[in-house]
Amino acid sequence: MRLPRRIVARFIALVRADAPGVRTGFVALVVSTITGLIAGITLGKIDDTLADLPGLLILLPAAVGMRGNVFGALGSRLGTSVHTGTFRLSPRLDTEVGQNLASAVLLSMSLAWVLAIAAKGIAAATGHESISVVDYVVISVIGGIIPIIVVMAITVGVTALSARRGWDVDNVAAPIVTAAADSVTLPSLWLATHLVGSDGALTPILGALCTIVSVASLVIGLRARTLPRLRRIVQESVPVLVVSGVISMFAGLTIQGRFATLARYQVLFVLIPPLLSLSGSLAGILSSRVATKLHLGLLDPGRFSLRAIGEDLVLVYLLSTVIFAVLGTAAAGVADVLQLTAPSVASVVGAAMLAGVLATTLTILVGYAAALATFRLELDPDNFGIPLTAACSDLLGAIALMLALVALGLTS
Repeated sequence: MRLPRRIVARFIALVRADAPGVRTGFVALVVSTITGLIAGITLGKIDDTLADLPGLLILLPAAVGMRGNVFGALGSRLGTSVHTGTFRLSPRLDTEVGQNLASAVLLSMSLAWVLAIAAKGIAAATGHESISVVDYVVISVIGGIIPIIVVMAITVGVTALSARRGWDVDNVAAPIVTAAADSVTLPSLWLATHLVGSDGALTPILGALCTIVSVASLVIGLRARTLPRLRRIVQESVPVLVVSGVISMFAGLTIQGRFATLARYQVLFVLIPPLLSLSGSLAGILSSRVATKLHLGLLDPGRFSLRAIGEDLVLVYLLSTVIFAVLGTAAAGVADVLQLTAPSVASVVGAAMLAGVLATTLTILVGYAAALATFRLELDPDNFGIPLTAACSDLLGAIALMLALVALGLTS
């Protein structure tokens, strides 16, 4: 009983020390849950599209996650600038915020094209039937235009509001931005699917235009010599975003392999997007807090010590326990209202909590190690923490969900 009492006492002390930050962080996770459920309902409604466009499911987690990665990292960098007192809201390219915004646009456009090519390659390498590479490009690039505008506005708005109200941006940005990316990107990608599959010249023309714009965006970002901050962000971000995108594609393959089970219980389609999003958001909260502490000199980058981030771990785990219980209950409620096939409420809640806490645990370790390693290499951990944790949460969340379903006897 001593250990639970010590944990509770430490959590109470943390809440008292930063009550607004804890409260806003929890509210952000609740918002993330709600918007994630909207994305889940969307996923459940486009099962016919997934059947008509084979291989699309390989791209979806990476394409959705990439916007959360790019703008989550943007939020993390802006959060650090708030903590260090350098945040000044301005779109001008000669300012830090302006270069951050421009880098996010260039990365979103260029990586959408790269991930489309990678999705086709992975589908071919694993023997999965898939749509053409041109179809992948059109869906990924054009489907990402609306999210760039919407999610960037939300990221900047959340940061500015947090700075004005005195909230801890690290607790707020990751959940809100990730949720916004999920809820906006998935419908946008679905709309883009209507531009492919025709026998005319429209799709090839769009594919060529998308390729030109995306490659140009990449070249501009990598060679922006007069904008050193922008160039550094792009140069550091491209490798980790590509790696994280490929990892997320394997999450899509994992889900594809259990498609029959998911079709049996339609509520699982509703559960998947918010489950993956929340585990990434929780790990992203920790990653952002660690990055800020490293920048402020409050952590020793040469020492991997969980005790050094004990308060952060307590906060994340207690938040995760509550939020995944809320998610499971909400998913069961949505299934009942929409008359979706589902096991018992207890099974849905149990699957959400078991898979969520397991995925969060594994992703936290990855994010913490990545933040320390990148800082020691004199790289900016804000550019690496969110993408790595989000990508790992996609794959680990998908695996954790399948393990939870087996543990609960919902699949073999």
